[in-house]
Order: sequence, then C-alpha cells, then structure tokens
Amino acid sequence: MSLVWTVPAAAATASSNETPDQRRAAWMAAAQAGDRRAYEKLLADSVALIRAAARRQGVAHDHLDDVVQETLITVHRVRHTYDPARSYDAWITAIANRRAIDALRSRGRRDSRELHDEFALDSHPDVDDASAVTESGQRAQRLHEAIAELPPGQREAVEQLGLRELSLSEAAELTGRNSGALKVNLHRALKALRERFHGEH
Repeated sequence: MSLVWTVPAAAATASSNETPDQRRAAWMAAAQAGDRRAYEKLLADSVALIRAAARRQGVAHDHLDDVVQETLITVHRVRHTYDPARSYDAWITAIANRRAIDALRSRGRRDSRELHDEFALDSHPDVDDASAVTESGQRAQRLHEAIAELPPGQREAVEQLGLRELSLSEAAELTGRNSGALKVNLHRALKALRERFHGEH
C-alpha cells in the first residue's frame, strides 16, 4: 500500500458518543486491516496533533512541517505495532515528541557548527607560516575572553551547545532552561561574537 500525503476532502462523521481519539483509533485499526481511505483520513487528522506536540517541544514554526513529515513517515513504518485498544493520540504524540527532539538536536548541532566554523582557523593554522601557531593561540585566547564577557545566558548557551556540543534537549535538561531560550541566546551570542571579531579586522 503506497503512502498518500494528500488530505481527503471530508472525513467520515463520527458517532455522537465517540471521542476524536476513539475515532482515530478506529481508523488506525481499519488501516491495519488494509482500508486505504481510513488510513488517509487518519493521517490528515493526525497533522494537528503532531504540530501541537512539536510546538510543545520548542520546534520553530518554520520547522514544524519537517517534524510532521518525519512523524508520518515513522507512523507508516511502525503502524503494525499500534494496539487499537490503547490511545492513538498518546501513541502518535510519543512518536511526534521523538521526531521533534531529533529535529531540535539536528538544529542545535548546526548552530554549534556555525560557532566552530566561524573560528576554524584557530584550530587549523597554516603549517607553512611559522607565526601562525602564535597567532592562532592569540585568536583562541581572544575568543575565550569574548565568550567570558557575554551575558550569562548567552555564555551558557555557547558553552553547552557550541563548545560542549550538547543537543538542545541535553542542554535544557542540564541548565534548567527551555530549548527556545537556549536557541535565542545562542543566536544572540553568535551575532555578538561575529560583530566583535569582524570589527577587529
């Protein structure tokens, strides 16, 4: 059965005493039995749940669709493991949470690479230049001094996400800050460091 991402024009009318979770559980049970139309309705009806879970995890608005897509792909791959006697909403929310954390971790690593790329010459001096090692050491020292002068929140974000290369979720757990605040502080710190070092040239 091929996976179809288009949203059906209309969903079946639920019985008056059926909750949305029960309706989705019934659709999944039908999908497991080979009902393609029920499966399409289920996927379309699940998008709002996935987006809500991703937002709660701190995923930025412009990355929500990526989490939705990855979650639906995972649902398609593991749909046979769902037990219709259990809550469908809880099941898909758990999957969405994992995909959201994956997305945040990937974004955090990209942000930390920005920091390392910005000062890559500190670690890779020109081997043919006898003064390069000394210059590299001086630049590294200036970088550490600049980081030390950042506001506490920004310095913490750089140290945890940039230097220690922790994921957003790991840094949030360690520092007690939410992932959104850490991301904002990291971006502000990177901007401040770029402006400072570019101004020295």
